[in-house]
Amino acid sequence: MLTQLSIKNYALIDDLRVDFSGGLTTITGETGAGKSILLESLGLVLGNRADRTALRDADKKCVVEAEFAIGTYPGVRDFFEANDLDYETQTLLRREIRPNGKSRAFINDSPVTLDVMQQLGHRLIDVHSQHQTLELTERDFQLRVVDALAGNTALLETYRARRFAYLEAEKRLADLQGKREVAFREQDYNEFLLEELRQVELEPGLQEELEEQQATLSNSEQIIELLGNADQLMQEENYGLLAMQARLRQITSRLSGFGSRFGALHDRVQSLAIEADDIAGELGQLLELQQPDPDALEKVNAKLRQLYDLQKKHHVNSVEALLEIRETLSKKVHDTAQMDTDIADLEEKMGRMEEELDHLAAQLNERRAGVLPGFTEDLRKELVQLGIPNASFTWELLPRDAFGPSGKDVLELLFSANKGGSFGSLKKTASGGELSRIMLAIKAQLAAYEALPTMMFDEIDTGVSGEISNRMGDIMRQMSRHMQVFAITHLPQVASKGHLQYKVYKEDVDGRTHTRIKLLTQEERILELAQMLGGSQLTDTAMTHARELLN
Repeated sequence: MLTQLSIKNYALIDDLRVDFSGGLTTITGETGAGKSILLESLGLVLGNRADRTALRDADKKCVVEAEFAIGTYPGVRDFFEANDLDYETQTLLRREIRPNGKSRAFINDSPVTLDVMQQLGHRLIDVHSQHQTLELTERDFQLRVVDALAGNTALLETYRARRFAYLEAEKRLADLQGKREVAFREQDYNEFLLEELRQVELEPGLQEELEEQQATLSNSEQIIELLGNADQLMQEENYGLLAMQARLRQITSRLSGFGSRFGALHDRVQSLAIEADDIAGELGQLLELQQPDPDALEKVNAKLRQLYDLQKKHHVNSVEALLEIRETLSKKVHDTAQMDTDIADLEEKMGRMEEELDHLAAQLNERRAGVLPGFTEDLRKELVQLGIPNASFTWELLPRDAFGPSGKDVLELLFSANKGGSFGSLKKTASGGELSRIMLAIKAQLAAYEALPTMMFDEIDTGVSGEISNRMGDIMRQMSRHMQVFAITHLPQVASKGHLQYKVYKEDVDGRTHTRIKLLTQEERILELAQMLGGSQLTDTAMTHARELLN
């Protein structure tokens, strides 16, 4: 509910502040008094585009603030959370226009984009005029009306949740199919690369082992020569290392009898002799085993060439890196083979989801079809009282193949204003005045079923007779039982229906014109209505009629 509106430095307004309450509020005033200025300024906090030429004082900024009581608005808290805004039951929307033409938007003092402000504004207030009836001609709005009357809210929530899951699965399937197509093009090559790596029988340390074998086999003659020389140094009869050590051992053995220090020295020589014997034995074994083997060398060289070629091919320089590539290729080959299974499982799951969606869509269709006859008749009766006596409606509830946001129905409201006339879409067959009255009748019914935002009707009663305008006022007052309603009007019959009445007027102060707004007292309302009935010349008849309207 709009509780307060503040406007500074906009058009003919210097500084204006007005408080509002619930129920039906009517706003009257002479043509050109500034009622449109109020709407335009309110539109700024609803996200409309700003125009710096509207600034009253071009050197000062314009500030428009609208305060709303939103504690009972369904779903609004979710909007605040989704947009990371502080939720307050008394929410303030503020718009500032600077002299340079730039504007800023705020919700509860948090800066927001114009789009976010517009989204919230549409949830809080609905401004409707004869020139803003396009919503009525849109199929989505028509379907929303029927769903509200059919009580489809819970069923629609279930359907939309299932549809969201289905669309996510559809995206997943498309993604899998795309990946499978790419993977299949690469599959043969990946399998070839994997087999090539498997044939090498890669193991950690393989390269170092092969390079050591290559070094040994390719230098076998030199190794044999060096081993022979070493063995000769160890084994020579008189001056070999073993013979020399034997004599040294004899000497230290004799010394060991002369004290512990010499005994320790002998023990060390004894250990050296043991190590020398062991080395001599190993030299002999190595010499016996070492034989030139060209075939073995060729095999080692071939394996190393194969290893180096693979490293060059895959742009790496170690066996460990090749092992990682082998693991990656193995996973790719496995995943490609698994994709067919995953796709088949997902297609089967989506088939079950489609069956469930079809069932929910059929329920929605059945409930919609069930309320259409009664809704059509109620609408026809209401329009008779609103001056369209020959109005006829027919609804076309047509099926479609795709799962839409609201089911599989396409709803088209066809209208004829004349007896025997052909039916056509509202957009083509209804005049602006007829569209306004149809919208009023539809939203009046909708108000009883759905929590609507504050409704502001801007002179939708233009061009209608007193009797019809009286009925329009009654409808607005009935709507105000469920919601806050504003009616900007030139008709006394509508103005008199308001729980409260405001007057917009101009006032000249110090050579400048100002737009003002004031809440009328009971006596002021009588005078205002009498002027609306009879013009500036107040007659007893007009005053009496005005009192009758208020009573």
